[in-house]
Amino acid sequence: MNTTWTFLDIAGAIALLLWGVHMVQTGIQRAFGADLRRLLGAALRNRLAAFATGLGVTAILQSSTATGLMLTGFAAGGAVDLVPALAVMLGANVGTTLIVQALSFDVASVSPSLILMGVILFRRGTQSRTRDLGRVTIGLGLMLLSLHQVLVLVSPLEDVPSLRMLLGAIADQPLLDVALAAVLTWAAHSSVTVVLLVMSFASRGVVPPHAAFALVLGANLGSALNPVLEGGAGGDPVARRLPVGNLLNRVIGCVLALAGLRWIGPFVATSETDLARLVADFHTGFNVVLAALFLPLLQPYARLLQWLLPARLDPHDPTRTRYLDTTAFEQPPLAIAGAAREALRVSDLLDQMLRAAADALSRADRLRIANTRRFSDLIEKLNAAISQYLGSLDRDALTEADEQRRLQILTFISQLAAAAEIVDREIMANAARRLKRGLPIPAEESAEASQLFSRLLATLRSAAAVFMSSDVEGARRLIAAKEDFRALELAATQAQFANPADGGAGGTLRLELLRALRQINSRLAEAAAYPVLESQGEVVPRRLRAEMAEE
Repeated sequence: MNTTWTFLDIAGAIALLLWGVHMVQTGIQRAFGADLRRLLGAALRNRLAAFATGLGVTAILQSSTATGLMLTGFAAGGAVDLVPALAVMLGANVGTTLIVQALSFDVASVSPSLILMGVILFRRGTQSRTRDLGRVTIGLGLMLLSLHQVLVLVSPLEDVPSLRMLLGAIADQPLLDVALAAVLTWAAHSSVTVVLLVMSFASRGVVPPHAAFALVLGANLGSALNPVLEGGAGGDPVARRLPVGNLLNRVIGCVLALAGLRWIGPFVATSETDLARLVADFHTGFNVVLAALFLPLLQPYARLLQWLLPARLDPHDPTRTRYLDTTAFEQPPLAIAGAAREALRVSDLLDQMLRAAADALSRADRLRIANTRRFSDLIEKLNAAISQYLGSLDRDALTEADEQRRLQILTFISQLAAAAEIVDREIMANAARRLKRGLPIPAEESAEASQLFSRLLATLRSAAAVFMSSDVEGARRLIAAKEDFRALELAATQAQFANPADGGAGGTLRLELLRALRQINSRLAEAAAYPVLESQGEVVPRRLRAEMAEE
C-alpha cells in the first residue's frame, strides 16, 4: 500500500514538473512570442545563422517542439527555404539540452524564492509582459521543486524488489527503452521533462547508465513526433518536409547511437562520476554530434526530402489558408489578427463571385453560371476554416477587446458566406431559369443589373474597410444605404402588381433578382456595420426607429 501511495506521489510530482514547463513556455511565448518569430524569420539567410538562432530561441522557450511548430508555420507558407529551416531544427535540438544542463546542478534550494518572486510579479505587475515574466518565474520554481520532490520519492524505491526486477528487465532491452521514452515524450510534449526524469532515476541508481542513455535517445526521438503530427498543414507534402526531415535525422541518429551504445557508454562514463550530469552530457553530446553530421549535408538532404514529398497542392488554391497560424494560439492578438487577414480573403473571393455573376447574367452562358456557383463552395470552406481556428482559441486567455474582435470576425465571414449563398442559390438559379426558358435579359434590365452589381461591389469594399478600421461613420452609411435597395425593390413590386400582364415571367424573374440583390446588400452592410454600431450602443435604437418609420 505504501508503494502505491509513493507511485501516486511520483505521478503528482511529474505532473507538477509538466505544469512548470508549460508555464515557462506559455509565459515566454506571450511575453516575447512576436519578437522570437521575427528573429526566426530574419535569421533564415544561411544555415549557420539559422542554427545559432534555433539554438537560442529553443533555449529560451525550453522546447524544441514549440520551435518546430513555429517554424513549420513559416515553411507551410513558403516563406522559408528548406535548408535553413532544417538548420534551425538542428540548432533547436541542441538548444533544448541547455536547460537540462542548467538543471543538472543542485539548484532546488532557490525554488521557493523563484515562486515568491513570480507571484509578486504576476500579482503586482501592471503590464502584461511583467505578468508573463512572473508566470515564467513561477514555472521555473515549480520545475525545481518538482524535480527535488521526485528525487526524494525515488530514493526509497531503490530497495523495492519488484521495481528492480522491472527496471532490470527494461535495462536489457534498449529498443524498449527508446520506445517507452519516445511515447512519454510525445505525450508530455517535452523532451526536457523526460530527460530530467531519467536523470533523477539515474542519480539514484534506479536505472543503469546504458539504460538511461537509451531512454535519452527515446526522448530525443519523441520530441520530433509532435511537429510531424501537429504541423502537417492538413497533409500538404511541402509543409511536412521540415518535421519529417527532423524526425528522420533523429531516427538515423538513434540507430547509429544504439549500434555504438556498448562502446559509447563506457567512454562517456569515464568522463563524469555524477550520473545525473552524465545523462545530461550524453543528451547534449548526442545532439551536437548529430548537428555536426547533418549540417554539411543539408543541401542533398533537402533534395531527398523534396523527392520523397513532392508538392501536390496548388500554392494559389483559394481555399488554402495563409494566415491561420496555430503556433500563435499562445498570443491571442496575433491569432486574431491573422484570422482578420484571412477574413479579407473571403471578401476578395466574394468580390470575384459578384463580378462573375454580373458577367454570367449579361451573357447568359451555362459555363459562366457554373463557374460562378463554384465560388460559394470556396467561400464556405474558407469560412469553416476561420471559424474552426477562432473556436480553438483559449477563451480564458482573451481580453474583452480580443473577444469582441473575435465575434466581429465571425459575424463578418458568416454574413459574407450567406451573401455568397444567395448569389449561388437565387441569382444564378434565376439566370439558369431564364436560359432554360429562353428569356434573355432585356437591354434596359441588363443595364440596371449591371449598375446594381457595381453598387454591391462598392458596398463590399466599404464593408471591408469598416471591418478593418471600425469606422463608426462608415458603419452608419452602410446601414443607411440599405434603404436605397429596399425602395428599389418596393417600386418594382408595386409595378409588378399594378401591371401583372406587362411583366409576365420576365417581370417575376426581375423581381426575384432585385429581391436577391437587396438581400445581398443587407448582408454586406450587416457584415461589418452592426458589430461596430453595437459597440457604440446604436444598433437597437436605430432598428426600432427604422421599423417605426416603416409602420
